[in-house]
Amino acid sequence: MLQIGIIGGAGYTAGELIRLLLNHPETNIDFVYSTSNAGNKLYKVHQDLIGSTEISFSNEINSEVDVLFLCLGHGNSTAFLKSNSFSENTKIIDLSNDFRLIADKNLDGKEFVYGLPELQKETIKSAKHIANPGCFATALQLAILPLAANGLLKNDVHINAVTGATGAGTSLSATTHFTWRDNNFSHYKAFNHQHLGEIHQSVNQLQSNFNSEINFMPNRGNFSRGIFATTYTKFDGSIEEATQMYKEYYKDAAFTFVSDAKVHMKQVVNTNKCIIGLEKHGNKLLITSTIDNLLKGASGAAIQNLNLMFGFEETLGLNLKANYF
Repeated sequence: MLQIGIIGGAGYTAGELIRLLLNHPETNIDFVYSTSNAGNKLYKVHQDLIGSTEISFSNEINSEVDVLFLCLGHGNSTAFLKSNSFSENTKIIDLSNDFRLIADKNLDGKEFVYGLPELQKETIKSAKHIANPGCFATALQLAILPLAANGLLKNDVHINAVTGATGAGTSLSATTHFTWRDNNFSHYKAFNHQHLGEIHQSVNQLQSNFNSEINFMPNRGNFSRGIFATTYTKFDGSIEEATQMYKEYYKDAAFTFVSDAKVHMKQVVNTNKCIIGLEKHGNKLLITSTIDNLLKGASGAAIQNLNLMFGFEETLGLNLKANYF
């Protein structure tokens, strides 16, 4: 039984991670570290956990845990690891953006591997430290990686994607209040979203000569969770060739599926799936991709990486069903 530590346990992704770990047959939560909630039961913050666990938040850390999950705000994982030491045997999975880019992947001898299983499953299996991908980055990379792997990203890529309110975290801001989000829609960080760096990095890993633009328009939706993305770029082949290429690329993917029917977000919310749909319009290939931003875009992917790192079945603890109705 793996002993698990969680740093920063009060946010949305930490809540999902705790739920998954409580139901994972090979894990035991040793501590959930939160200085602001120390002594409170987990269910005082994650209220659905009442009756599921009596674990309390702690202000103490066990440096000998088998796996450490970092659920801290972006930029805080680096500071935490510099201030706290863990066993050489402790494996780390970071859910922030601190170590996703090549320039930032090393910290005091710790080398972080970018943890997108559909890109580098075998590397993840032997890794000690994982940089979990971003939520938008996951949905958008899974839409275009098969093209990059076949050297077919030869033109600009255009993306329009919408995310739910949980993507902004638990802290309130002017654009996260219910009265602002409800019956509303808006874009933000046009063409300059922070996840573009890791998307470019992965595309260039597969297609080193890619030098076109990735034009990304992120949007805020008036729903709680999920990401729905539409991506298009020029493609000379037929829809049959595109479908065969995508299905071949994802044939061994545990959670990514290419659908022959229209794709919609309710298919994936509360699951660890990514579902992809393809259409050909003139000389353009339209790729639809959808995920749950808190699961496949965060905590579900973190458990998927844990399973790979310890040789478990990749789907262990992740056979979740969408709340379809």
